[in-house]
Amino acid sequence: MTALDSSAAKLDPDSLFEYRGELIGYCYRMLGSPFDAEDAVQETLERAWRSRGQFRGESSARGWLYRIATNICFDQLRGRGRRALPMGIGGPTNSDGRLGEPLSESAWLQPVPDAWLTAETNDPADHVARAETVRLAFVSALQHLSPRERSVLILRDVLAFRATEVADLLDTTVPSVNGYLRRARAALIAAKQPDGGTFPNVGESDRQTQELLERYVKAFQLQDLASLMTILHEEARLSMPPYTLWIQGVHHVLSWFDRHSSTCANSRLVPLRANGSPAYAHYHRNNNGAFTAFAIQVLDITDGRISAIEQFLAPELFELFELPATLTE
Repeated sequence: MTALDSSAAKLDPDSLFEYRGELIGYCYRMLGSPFDAEDAVQETLERAWRSRGQFRGESSARGWLYRIATNICFDQLRGRGRRALPMGIGGPTNSDGRLGEPLSESAWLQPVPDAWLTAETNDPADHVARAETVRLAFVSALQHLSPRERSVLILRDVLAFRATEVADLLDTTVPSVNGYLRRARAALIAAKQPDGGTFPNVGESDRQTQELLERYVKAFQLQDLASLMTILHEEARLSMPPYTLWIQGVHHVLSWFDRHSSTCANSRLVPLRANGSPAYAHYHRNNNGAFTAFAIQVLDITDGRISAIEQFLAPELFELFELPATLTE
């Protein structure tokens, strides 16, 4: 068996599939869509298997897969506008604002189930740090970078590839990689949320946070505005993709809920995890008494209160979380 044959023999389907979870995380950060990320990873694994005879073992199988995935992401991003959250499109409005016309799916950053993202490291501290890089605010900021800046920053600062490895991946030089990284870091540091804040400090699954979330679920399902007032941060934000409208400030948010209580009252919230954050599947009760898929909520928690509710009004997202379209109880 030649050296070429020996290297290719190590690339069996099972060994390639082991990288699927971390490749999903990489492609999601690059593309901002779990659907696009899944397609990119599937194509990556298929290309790798078809061209396994070309793998000479000069780099790791992992690096070779990331090279393929990066090129596929670059192809997908070519000529495409960036995905965004409503805060990245226009300014806030008050509770009297109208939803207006929805934008197309391709305009929006979408949430990704935590279950899709396998650990990219065995170090608990590194795992927590990398989890921060799938938060909606961080992924939204990444979309402002050029594709090459985005890939270099993710590969170097998130996945801890060496500069020489990234240079090989991108068919460029180490000085070029370092230049891309400097520009990407500077752009990311300068990135602020439209309200002037920094990236949210999302609470972890400790007892205090769990109690806060339990109170939120009860208050939201009953549309108990007095209780919600004690749960929401003073600068709480509500957004509703695919609509550009978003609302800032607890009084405006509560006023919106009050105006639309018929939609949210007697609803059901099913707990999830998305983008490393607490999340809920929001089921709306229809006239027949059944609960139908309405929205996926992703929450931010700051200083012990809920500071953002990103409510994605896209029932098709329920399939990502393996949830039924209808609840009967």
